Amino acid sequence: MAHIVIVGAGLGGLPTAYELRHILPKQHQVTVISETPDFTFIPSLPWVAMGLTSLESIQVSLQPRLKQKGINWILGRVDYLNPQDQKISFGEQSITYDYLIIATGAELALDAVGGLGPDGYTQSVCNPHHAVKAFQAWQNFLLAPGPLVVGALPKTSCLGPAYEFTLLADYVLRKKGLREQVSITFVTPEPYAGHLGIGGMANSAELVTKFMAERGVEVIENAAVTAIEPHQIHLGNGRVLPFAYSMLLPPFRGPRFVRQVPGLSNQDGFIPVLPTYRHPEYASIYAVGVVVEIKPPEVTPIPLGVPKTGQMTEAMGMAVAHNIAIELGVFSAPPVTPTLDAICFADFGNSGILFLANPVLPDVATGKRRRAVALSGIWVTWAKALFERYFLAKIRFGTAVPWFEKLALKLLGLSLVAPLAVKSSRNISQENC
Repeated sequence: MAHIVIVGAGLGGLPTAYELRHILPKQHQVTVISETPDFTFIPSLPWVAMGLTSLESIQVSLQPRLKQKGINWILGRVDYLNPQDQKISFGEQSITYDYLIIATGAELALDAVGGLGPDGYTQSVCNPHHAVKAFQAWQNFLLAPGPLVVGALPKTSCLGPAYEFTLLADYVLRKKGLREQVSITFVTPEPYAGHLGIGGMANSAELVTKFMAERGVEVIENAAVTAIEPHQIHLGNGRVLPFAYSMLLPPFRGPRFVRQVPGLSNQDGFIPVLPTYRHPEYASIYAVGVVVEIKPPEVTPIPLGVPKTGQMTEAMGMAVAHNIAIELGVFSAPPVTPTLDAICFADFGNSGILFLANPVLPDVATGKRRRAVALSGIWVTWAKALFERYFLAKIRFGTAVPWFEKLALKLLGLSLVAPLAVKSSRNISQENC
């Protein structure tokens, strides 16, 4: 009997646990450790911060769902990992594992710049607690409107929420008749708006720039936030931006218990993986989601992280579950690797942009993707809302990726995983190691 432990119950950890429980015989034990009692659909947190939806509507209680599926659940924060003894500790307790899947998401580096975050002078939408505080601050802001500054710091790995927050703010302010009282400035470390940390995304730069211009948003590109004071943000170019409200995405890094283990991660705490998403040195450890190290496809003047969308994260989880099942003798098949195809819905209230990268990382030889698409329209808003409902239904039902979802992806020319035995046009080992 094998004991598989998953740290994290978010977009990566929970679907991976469901898939493992579905494909493994019952003699194998699956345990999930989570710091919070609820699953939260993180992509909807900008809506929570704007008061467009409630936090409770995008959460699912973990314990009853996991118990129903025969998955052990531990509420706790991992403090220490001993990969030699294959043991993890949380509080005064510890457990051993045969396989460990790290799916924690990122730790927010709120100490990167003084004054950053809800305990400083700016807001964030990176976790439920921050989104609730952002909404509370937003309500106060509406009573006394002033300059609004939105953006991200260097090494942020997902810039989509910053774009969403900016244009959702414009949408809400216009509905309330307050837009003329508020100047909106968007600050990004990207070399150009719409780069998204990966570059080469078809007409994304043109679309993003068009939306910002039409809605009267000033965009400051290739900018690094260097200091934050009450009502003032300092940039590396010497410019000082006044603000009455600011939402800045912080840099990401791996969790402390990962960073403390020599050789487990890079200097920022992100975990290197083989094409199977197993660690190159610690054979019992796999990684899924934001915590995975993926090198940017291009060097930018200000460092950026590569985004890991929900689809990419699910794909990593499905690959890891499949590969562990092979090792346990449940499957007789070649190992697989996630394709890293990505679909991202960015909602702007009365319109939005769909970004599709197939795959996120371009071909090593040609520097191009098979497809890179950016489309806009009100239908993006509807599609994101429908996808939220669908994903939450999957979590409540205890399903990872049902057959009809795989079929839908196939009809779009996409897939979650690919056999490693089949040579693709991408050099996977170079991309992810």
